[in-house]
Parts: sequence; structure tokens; C-alpha cells
Amino acid sequence: MTNLHTIRSREQRTAWIFLLPAVILLLFVFGYPIVRAFWLSLFTENLGTKLQPVFSGFGNYVRMAGDGRFWQSFWITTIFTTASVIVELLLGLAIALVLNQKFFGRGTVRTIAILPWALPTALIGLAWAWIFNDQFGVVNDILLRLGVIRTGINWLGEPTLALIATIFADVWKTTPFISILLLAGLQSISSDLYEAHAIDGATPWQSFYQITLPLLMPQILIAMLFRFAQAFGIFDLIAVMTGGGPGGATEVVSLYIYSTIMRYLDFGYGAALVVVTFLLLVAAVAIASFLLRKSRITS
Repeated sequence: MTNLHTIRSREQRTAWIFLLPAVILLLFVFGYPIVRAFWLSLFTENLGTKLQPVFSGFGNYVRMAGDGRFWQSFWITTIFTTASVIVELLLGLAIALVLNQKFFGRGTVRTIAILPWALPTALIGLAWAWIFNDQFGVVNDILLRLGVIRTGINWLGEPTLALIATIFADVWKTTPFISILLLAGLQSISSDLYEAHAIDGATPWQSFYQITLPLLMPQILIAMLFRFAQAFGIFDLIAVMTGGGPGGATEVVSLYIYSTIMRYLDFGYGAALVVVTFLLLVAAVAIASFLLRKSRITS
């Protein structure tokens, strides 16, 4: 028993020795910027009005509590993130199920399916801004030819439509990433399970709910958490498509932080926004991870 304990302790020490460089790198890349941002958030430093920083404690956080523009951008970010992740997960699962089937040219189809994810986001934003253009856009042209509408719709000029357009563009770009992750999970499930289940008289839908979903839950968890963090911090797609307009209808938190720091040069308040956004994101990811793991255990 003592020898076994000694061997395990030695293995743990060896594991930590190998992990230590990665841990230090992560602390340097992620930990230091957040600590630095928190320190800056304790000062009032606006190059537009004051050249020297003034210690203000938690004054920036008190200011944030009454900042309606921040809470509006946070609400818009929440809507964008929730809608994008849910739609991407449903579509990605459907595409993964199709790509998991055997058919002629499956390798080519899989390659084509991942292309939207591989393209630069800024380029995609420009393309979709042109597609949704009210005068020359493809969407209006198709709807006019089909007789669905009589006049062009100003997709990026109306608040609700602009938000829907950005969500649509984000779903189009990132759904292939979800589908590839889920496809990898589907390929790890043995076909013998489905054959045994079918022999017992189970229908394809029963096999999907009783075999596919439970065994695919780890990949679903990873995909959702990864996409949630990405969608919550979305910047380039919306910056290119709408710039946060019209009237702030698509201004997400990252755009508001960018404007606060780069346009208004309010570094102290911008740092406070970064810290609070980071903490909210960590809390949301932790809650989502807990709920998904709990549902997995229950199922």
C-alpha cells in the first residue's frame, strides 16, 4: 500500500512538472491582463480631460451601475449570444448527423462544409453587409423576384432587423465548427450499440434520444461553452456589418468597451468594463457548465 502511494505521489509530481510551463504561460497570457485591468479600473484616467491618473477606488464600478448604455449593450450581447448558440447547436447537430452517414463524395462535402469557418470574419462581415444591402443586396433581390416583398427592406437600418441580420451571419459562419465537433463525437460511438438497440425493437428516434444524445453530451458541452465565450466577445463581425448601429441596436459589450477606450480615451472606466465583463462571462460559463453536467448525470 505504501509503495502504491509512493508511486502515485511520484506520478503526480511528474505530471505537475510537465504541466508547470503551460500553467505559467496561461497565467501570463490570461491572468496578468485581468489583474492589470483591475488595477487600472481603480483609477480615473481619461486622456481627454486628465493627463494624470487619479485614484478613485471603486468609483468606476459605481459609475457602471448607473450606465444605461452599458446595460443596453450587455442585454444586446445576451440576446445575440443566446440566439446564436441555440441555432448553431441545432443546425450543427443536424449537419453532423447528415455528414456521419455514408454517401458518395462525403469527404468533399465535409471539406466544403467547413469553409465558412475558415474564412476571415472581417471578410464575411463585408460580404453579408453587401448581401443585406437595401438597394443592391441579394436578399432583397430574391424576395422581390419571388413576390414576397414589393419594396426593398432596409435590413441594416432597422434595429430589430439589423440584430437578426448579424445573428444570421454569425450562425452561417460558425455552425460548421459546431458540426465538425459533433461529427467527431458521433464517429466515436460504436455502431454495435445501434444494432443491438434495433434488435431490441427500438426506432431510430429512440436510438437518437437514448444513445446518441447521452454519448454526445461531452462534445455538446465543449461546443456550447466554446461558442458561448466566442459569441459573448463578438467584435469584428458586428463592427464591419453595422458598427453597432443603427442607434446602438447592435452595439455589443466589446464594441462599447472599444469606443470607451479608443474613442473617448477613458482608460480607467474601460478597464472596469473589461473586468466586469470578464467576471460575468466566467460566471455564465460556470453556470452553463454546471447545468449541462447536471443534466448529463441525470440522463
